[in-house]
Amino acid sequence: MTPALIWFLIGFALVLVEFALPGVIIVFLGLGAWVTALFVWLGWAESVGAQTAVFMISSVMLLFGLRHIFRGWFMGHSSLGDSESEMDEFLGKSARAVAAITAGGEGKVEFKGAHWNAIAEDDINPGQVVTISARDGLQLTVKKK
Repeated sequence: MTPALIWFLIGFALVLVEFALPGVIIVFLGLGAWVTALFVWLGWAESVGAQTAVFMISSVMLLFGLRHIFRGWFMGHSSLGDSESEMDEFLGKSARAVAAITAGGEGKVEFKGAHWNAIAEDDINPGQVVTISARDGLQLTVKKK
């Protein structure tokens, strides 16, 4: 296998990992690997040191240059503010606890296919269906259903 193919496959794997672990950071490592694959294929980065430098520089530049655009693609667009209609989308709706959360403690819940940070009003067991009682930015407050 050529170094260009190896970098391409690494990039492909990293982009796929982003879908499993959304945080909109890993995808830029994957894109950086693809930029490195292109540089190697064109013969512009033949040594391991040059390839590593291209990977690091391109990944950081892509991260800071494009993250705000990609974040909407991977995590959905959100608007600022807490208008009544935005709160109606959350309050009283059901979510599922991803892991155990103690009363007053923090954890994760799944709501509309996405994982959200959550604070529990009650002790919550993994997989338990909960009701959303409040929202503060990207954090939900949940209680037993």
